[in-house]
Amino acid sequence: MKKLIPQSIKNFYHLFQAILANFIHGYPSQKINIIGVTGTNGKTTTCQFIASILEEAGKKVAMATTINFKIGEKEWVNKTKFTTLSSFAVQKFISQAVNAGCEYLILETSSHSLDQNRAWGVKYETAVITNITREHLDYHKDMENYRQAKLKLFQGIKNVVVNLDMEKPEDFISCKSKLKFGFTTLNSNKIQNFNDQIRIIKAEEINLGIKQTSFKIQDTRLHRYAKHFGQASFKLHLPGLFNIENALAAICVGLSENVDLETCSKALEKIKNIPGRMEYVPNENNLDIIIDYAVTPDSLEKLYELVNQIKGNPERSEGSHSDISNINSERFFANAQNDSKVISVFGACGERDRGKRPMMGEIVSRFADVIILTNEDPYNEDPWQIINELAAGVKNKKENENFWKIMDRREAIRKALAIAKPGDYIIVTGKGAEETMAVGKEMIPWNDRKVIIEELDK
Repeated sequence: MKKLIPQSIKNFYHLFQAILANFIHGYPSQKINIIGVTGTNGKTTTCQFIASILEEAGKKVAMATTINFKIGEKEWVNKTKFTTLSSFAVQKFISQAVNAGCEYLILETSSHSLDQNRAWGVKYETAVITNITREHLDYHKDMENYRQAKLKLFQGIKNVVVNLDMEKPEDFISCKSKLKFGFTTLNSNKIQNFNDQIRIIKAEEINLGIKQTSFKIQDTRLHRYAKHFGQASFKLHLPGLFNIENALAAICVGLSENVDLETCSKALEKIKNIPGRMEYVPNENNLDIIIDYAVTPDSLEKLYELVNQIKGNPERSEGSHSDISNINSERFFANAQNDSKVISVFGACGERDRGKRPMMGEIVSRFADVIILTNEDPYNEDPWQIINELAAGVKNKKENENFWKIMDRREAIRKALAIAKPGDYIIVTGKGAEETMAVGKEMIPWNDRKVIIEELDK
């Protein structure tokens, strides 16, 4: 029945609920500084970074993300599988944050919630866009609609933070706001086009490593904005250029709130990991096991590019869109060897963008030596259909030799551990730190890390 109702009609219903929720809770967002973070990838990590920076500056912070909720010192897991909750739940959470005396609320904001009016009435002070790549086209139909949904966050905003390295950043820079920041990791001439519009924060002297990623921000001064930012060195305990981008977004938010670079640097260095985001699983089997949420073609490509750069196989990264002339790569996995195999365990979410599935299969087959396709969150879709649509994109692999389809996710992980040899990499993607798996209308308890540890113990 739900599928027979046009989305535009549903959105009126959501709008009514949002108006009612705001009224019942007394429009609480007007009493707290709200930072909205949107984008295809990196939202959750960016939110954690922003919270750490603001707390290091002595602020009391609340946060709602895909993986967790936080009000001051209290923190708990998000078990809903939703990035942005219903309007009633959002307004209730904002009210709780205000009553707890929080000065800031960091709200991970999905394109669905923006399009459906679930975020109506939330008075955002700062809007952050991490990037836009293919995702949710089952709902938005095309990339332009998806982009327009994201742009709704930037209407009537005080501060904006934009990734200058993504496609069409000017769409977000052109919005009306008091203060605009752009961040970049590239040696690109295109950023000069924005010099008279925004403050540009650029990562330089980048060094990539899995246990230590570092970069510097030099003194930046643009003629429209006379303020000096100073300079600082940064050290992250997270790998990948994409995490430097996430850090830069958070630093821009810090600067917009008059937090100096040194404080930002101290805050980011204290973060040891983000659950389910490039999370390393220690083990005694001499294996490099990584869990990551990557559910889009872009996030998978960046993840596997990183692994193969570390392995010393940059030729597998041909066609990469990244300009890495500003970057030094260090081999940093515990057991990095050129002859190590990359074993991939992944699936795709049901009732979502089916067009991306063969793309995901092709990307992973290009980088991984062994592929094990498995179940993820099928919802009400046939899980074998999902697996076969992923398999349609797999190239240069022979089934039952270096390519398997194993429905049971635990069995798939067990298979990966069984065929792995010391020095190999096992990359498990799609679930991250999630605590449940959606099968039909049921939410089955599931956590990739726990299952991996249980299988290792066996």
